[in-house]
Amino acid sequence: MRHVVARVEDVPPGTMTRVEAAGRAFCLVNLGGRFHALVDRCPHAGAPLSAGRLSGVVESDGPGDYRLCRQGEMVKCPWHGWEFEVATGQSWCDPRRMRARHRPAERVAGRELVRGPHVAERVPVSVEGDYVVIDL
Repeated sequence: MRHVVARVEDVPPGTMTRVEAAGRAFCLVNLGGRFHALVDRCPHAGAPLSAGRLSGVVESDGPGDYRLCRQGEMVKCPWHGWEFEVATGQSWCDPRRMRARHRPAERVAGRELVRGPHVAERVPVSVEGDYVVIDL
């Protein structure tokens, strides 16, 4: 069943908002004119994702060399900072590596993200004229 949840003009590029349809809440994100909707609940801790913020990915080729890439493509949970890719719902955080432990470290080449265990539930989104529509 299709539900009109917002006017396109009410969700400018680079922003997100909470919308409701069929008794459920969704985090609606406008990523450069393409709309994405995630169920408005962090699968890690249950926080409303729409209360978080949009962020990017930090890349580095070595110490002191950092840059923010893919700005606005990740939504960050407001409670614990868990991040989910807006377009896929995929987390890019491995909880087994979240504890502060001493381990030997070495520098290796590469820019690969490690897929985390959590995935935020996504729903199909389309734009029809001036309206954003989600399909449940």
